Amino acid sequence: MKIVLASSSPRRKLLLEQIGINFSIILPEAIESQHKGGDFAKTVLHNAEIKAVSVINKSNGLPVLGADTLVDLKGEALGKPSDSADAIAMLSKLSGKVHRVYSGISVVEPESGVILQDYAVTDVQFRELDDEEIDDYVCSGDPLDKAGSYGIQGRGALLVDRIDGCFYNVMGLPLAKLWQILQKLN
Repeated sequence: MKIVLASSSPRRKLLLEQIGINFSIILPEAIESQHKGGDFAKTVLHNAEIKAVSVINKSNGLPVLGADTLVDLKGEALGKPSDSADAIAMLSKLSGKVHRVYSGISVVEPESGVILQDYAVTDVQFRELDDEEIDDYVCSGDPLDKAGSYGIQGRGALLVDRIDGCFYNVMGLPLAKLWQILQKLN
């Protein structure tokens, strides 16, 4: 099976390559909804769907995968930082605390119009971080394109004490959930 990935995320691309999915990329043209309180799962599922739907007419009949990730710190949504100062503020808030990472996935089958969706939630415990450590990490540039301002697969792994749930969800693509959806389509 071949699919289209509606994402600019290098991590999602890497994960699909890692599990041997045949795919091409079309950048989504959707404007993500901002989380305004309530159900985080609903927000990430909605954003994943609108990303996939935004490229369906360019997919040449292939199923389209959209995905979205948000960090939930006690009800506050932490998306991608707007700049270095925002990343520092987010990491300072996360220091020493448990937060939840939500990733939603939507696969749209263009011929039938069927939309299959799922999401994952992972609890992540950060270590206590000092200001110098946060500044050094932000200066690396690594956190600037990631929800919550960290990437668990890189240097951001050093910030994490433990996780409870799917590691790949924290990277932005819950692979087991995706595989189950793709099996339903095939």
